[in-house]
Amino acid sequence: MSPRDGSRRETEHAEEHAPLRRALSFLESDLAPETVVRAGYYAGALFGVGVGAATVALFGLVPGVLFGTAAGLLASTGVEYGPRWLARVRRTRSLGDATALVGLLVLRVRLDPSLERAVRFAVRTDEGRLFRALEAHVRQSRGGPESGLAAFADDWRPYFPALDRAAAQLATATTVPAGRRERALDRSMDAVVDGTRKELATYAGGIRSPVTAIYAFGVLLPLALVGVLPAAPAAGVPVSLPAVALAYGVVLPAGLLAAGAWLLARRPVAFPPPPVTSAHPDASGTLPRTVAVAGGYAAAAWLVAGAVAPGWTRPIAAVGVGIGFGLLSWFRPVESVRRRVREIEEGLPDALVRIGQRVAEGDAVETALEHAAADATGPTGEVFEDAVAYGKTFRVDVRTAFLARDGALATVPSPRFHRAAALLGVAARIGRPAGDVILDLATHLEELDRIETEARGRLSDVTGTLSNTATVFGPLVGGATVALSDRIRAVDVAGGESGSFAGAGPGSGGPQQGGTAATEAAFATADLGLVIGAYVLLLAALLTALATGIDRGLDPASIGYRVGRALPIAAVVYVASFLAAAAVL
Repeated sequence: MSPRDGSRRETEHAEEHAPLRRALSFLESDLAPETVVRAGYYAGALFGVGVGAATVALFGLVPGVLFGTAAGLLASTGVEYGPRWLARVRRTRSLGDATALVGLLVLRVRLDPSLERAVRFAVRTDEGRLFRALEAHVRQSRGGPESGLAAFADDWRPYFPALDRAAAQLATATTVPAGRRERALDRSMDAVVDGTRKELATYAGGIRSPVTAIYAFGVLLPLALVGVLPAAPAAGVPVSLPAVALAYGVVLPAGLLAAGAWLLARRPVAFPPPPVTSAHPDASGTLPRTVAVAGGYAAAAWLVAGAVAPGWTRPIAAVGVGIGFGLLSWFRPVESVRRRVREIEEGLPDALVRIGQRVAEGDAVETALEHAAADATGPTGEVFEDAVAYGKTFRVDVRTAFLARDGALATVPSPRFHRAAALLGVAARIGRPAGDVILDLATHLEELDRIETEARGRLSDVTGTLSNTATVFGPLVGGATVALSDRIRAVDVAGGESGSFAGAGPGSGGPQQGGTAATEAAFATADLGLVIGAYVLLLAALLTALATGIDRGLDPASIGYRVGRALPIAAVVYVASFLAAAAVL
């Protein structure tokens, strides 16, 4: 092979793995694309052999080969494309900060018409992934004539074109006369806001059909078929309990998982909740307490289900209620911190209006903060009071009073408040001319709230349908169809016994054998109820996770908390619907 052929092959190989390399780079991973591909081959081989061997033992050679091959290919593809999907989802979450980033740059340029200083200010203010990406471009452009913003916008153009248009208007605003600057800055802000709304409107209109398909083929049709499963052998359809367990326990959940992953990857912009890490003093759940809560609720559900329902319902009730309350116990501290952050952020725009008005009238920012702390009520007022007290005690500037390691915002993980505090620190150095910019900051925060509210409103029909199906409709249909299946089985058994009695005597072997076959072919209600109950719980978890991901992005704490609420409801509705349907049928 000539050196030219070798170079061409290396180039083709690099181009083949370019998307995976970009995904790994975005995820800040040190893995090489070749390593991931090789791991996919190994995972596919091992998983395929394992699934194939298990299927051969249960269903024979041909199904084993088919299922093993399919499982191996899926595992290999999943490992190879997993980083690309994860990068896509995280990029979606990052783009939720696009409006905040452009707004921060616009406000900083209004204070000082220097794009370079505005960009440096923005990357020092926030540690979000979008801000870190801008910081990387700033480092690369250091010493050159560019600020790094143009290269950053060009890098993100394929994922969010509006960001590129906003950056171009920002650059224009710093080069035109002061009389035209405000118009360019407004156009920059309008570009990213309108782009966000357009992307979300397109996504909301495009996911209705896929969600309808999930509802039809993942919930309605599979659960409706449960009621006729006992009659399948009589119609000549050989259906065994292992096959039903495989379909409802593996194949259908895998299909729902794949469909949900595809929908989440298509979301253009997500607005994640405030980031709360385990280092926060009020957000750490304890494992012993979670285990105790889960075990206690599981035991109580086991006893109650055994007292009011057939014995086979006990595992379903115990698993659903126990895991659900365990998840609630583990993630409730994080949700409590986020609830407090939202309460603080609600009062921030009004407080900034009061500060901006006083600064515009000639008061210093420090003095305006003292008045805002006295006037504001609730959690927002407490934060301003802490900042004022910290500044007076340690004689530090406004920015430090808020953003110091032990400052007023030390336990308030609110990116919005942190950005506002950083801008107030700059305004304190500028003085009276910054009053109007502080007022613009209040308007900007209100605009962010409106965008998020509109986004959730556009998607509320879809997310509401998924959540209701997960917690109520799916379990309700599942329990009722299991009861219907039990009734059909009882009719089949009674019909077999009647035929045997009526045909007693010489030549009656045929009817008797038919009755025995019907009795043996019918599924035991306990076995079928466990299989469908497990599917109902999986359905509750998967659909709730999908609804949460569409609403708030792929946030583990939000998903865990909402799944924790859905599982106990689904388990109770499933058992109750079985009892109600059994009493009626």
